[in-house]
Amino acid sequence: MAENVLQRGRIRRMRCITFSLATCVLALIASPIFADDDSAAPAPPVTCASGIPGGVNCIATKQELKEAHQDFARGVKLQEGQHLEEAFARYDEALHLVPQNTRYLTARELLKAQLVFNHVERGNALLNDNKRPEAAAEFRAALDLDPDNEFARERLEESTQNPLFHEATMPEPLEYAGEIHLQPKAENKSFHFRGDVRGLFAELAADYGVTVQFDESVSARKVRFYADDVDFFTALRLACTVSKTMWTALDTRQLFVAADNPENHKQFDRMSLQTFIMPSHATPQEGTELLTAMRQVFDLRFISAGQTAGVIEVRAPQPILAACTKLMAELNGERPQVMLDVRVYQIDHQLTKNIGLHVPDTFNLYNIPIGAIAALTGGLGGQSIQQLVNQLISSGGINQANNSSLSALLAQLQGQQNSVFSQPLATFGGGLTFEGLSLDQLAFNLSLNESWARTIDHLSMRAGQGVEATFHLGSRYPVVNASFAPLSNSPQISQVLGNQSFQAPFPSVSYEDLGLNLKAKPVIHGNGDVSMTLDLQVRSLTGQSTNGVPVISNREYQGSINLKDGEPAVVAGQVSRSDMLSMSGIPGLGFIPGLNQAMVNNTRQEEDDELMIVVTPHVLSNFDRATQEIWISQ
Repeated sequence: MAENVLQRGRIRRMRCITFSLATCVLALIASPIFADDDSAAPAPPVTCASGIPGGVNCIATKQELKEAHQDFARGVKLQEGQHLEEAFARYDEALHLVPQNTRYLTARELLKAQLVFNHVERGNALLNDNKRPEAAAEFRAALDLDPDNEFARERLEESTQNPLFHEATMPEPLEYAGEIHLQPKAENKSFHFRGDVRGLFAELAADYGVTVQFDESVSARKVRFYADDVDFFTALRLACTVSKTMWTALDTRQLFVAADNPENHKQFDRMSLQTFIMPSHATPQEGTELLTAMRQVFDLRFISAGQTAGVIEVRAPQPILAACTKLMAELNGERPQVMLDVRVYQIDHQLTKNIGLHVPDTFNLYNIPIGAIAALTGGLGGQSIQQLVNQLISSGGINQANNSSLSALLAQLQGQQNSVFSQPLATFGGGLTFEGLSLDQLAFNLSLNESWARTIDHLSMRAGQGVEATFHLGSRYPVVNASFAPLSNSPQISQVLGNQSFQAPFPSVSYEDLGLNLKAKPVIHGNGDVSMTLDLQVRSLTGQSTNGVPVISNREYQGSINLKDGEPAVVAGQVSRSDMLSMSGIPGLGFIPGLNQAMVNNTRQEEDDELMIVVTPHVLSNFDRATQEIWISQ
């Protein structure tokens, strides 16, 4: 067994030496291919089939000849700088444009042989170090360039087979390397490209020192790309926009380009899943608003509320997740609150003045009866009418049966005495035409009635950031909406009423909130200012009623204000003033200045109502809420 192993090693070394010699011979033979003179080139070994589907088009335009020459020149420079893979891509592009050019073909084949040799050599070294997976990758790369290379195929089979002799070693755990990031040259380049999509990305990769691999979904179409003084990632982003492609990093020096479609994003985008704990919030609506804001700001496609309450699950690339983490860290800070100091001032002033002289201005004319005349003139001998009637009854002059009629006549006479003779009289005439004229009273009025009512409501209310708070100060006043009354009577109802078992149903009553109703929703800004949405109502009874229903006075304010911390503001104010003057007296005297104050009765009524509402916000746990900038890196 040992002899077979040694013999196989000799064969391998001989094959490597033979391969090296063959490569050197080819290099010596093909040395004049880099000359600028194309006349000495032999006939091309390419069969042209212009116009036939699937054939090679050998008719090149002047533009294609120019572009092929430029690609070949770049390939030469890249090969001199030991960028062999980029140079091979240039040679292949030049040969694709001009298939008949033997110089392009020879340069590409020679460079391909050198690349194959390098891959095989690195594979042998890795295989000797017992690094079989890495060695197999090198041999596969050599077979990709030269599928007919039997030596590379045999070495690939050997690297994938189990080794003959191995030591029992424990596998080493692989460490997490994190996300792969491209590391191109930190240079700015300018591009003026017209050609195929793959050629565009090959040129970008070659200029910035990276390689590119293409997915089969990348369509072969012509593009134009012009950019001046741009870095690698800017140029790559613009190229993807022009060609409608996407890219991802395979390693630090290699990228992969595919068509920009949802299927490729699902397959090639590198995403991570992270769970965030929501900041403290008062209502479920705030959590929904935060979820929507993150989706819109970071353009997240995979974000949802977690299975546990107060948790957000996000699946996105690592730079996006890092930005989300910074935002959540800033939102998880202390949430400020506001203490609202509200003062409601109400002042009610009523004044009533009555000043003036009441001159008699009402006169009544009466016919004085004979009995009243006798009483007035003393014909009754100083006796009253009642005493005279009593004497007549006792002496038998008046029948007792007519006593009721006489009493009614006497009452009428006494009533006339009360209504006529209670006021001063002026008489004239005589006999049946004796008349009396009643005079009004002369009076002087001087009165003052003044009342003040002051009401101050002072309340303090604490509210959270963006949460509506409600406060009510007052009472609930019942208002009867409906009452019960029987429409008709019946024997059954009478029986119920008779045994006192009837119970009237309860009336329908609604309650009205009287007093102060306040709703406030504060929002604290980054500089410490407070914006508030206020809804304020002041309701009270007016002392009047309509159909038994009391009339309620309502004063309401709705609006938004912006205040600084500790700054008082009068958010609402109302002043009501009523003035009423009435005069009563003799016509004409009330229009004479000065005389109208003495000869006319003047009544003045004044009423003043003032309402003022002052709100002062005080921010609790105030601090600098300015946040740092969040950048999303590539």
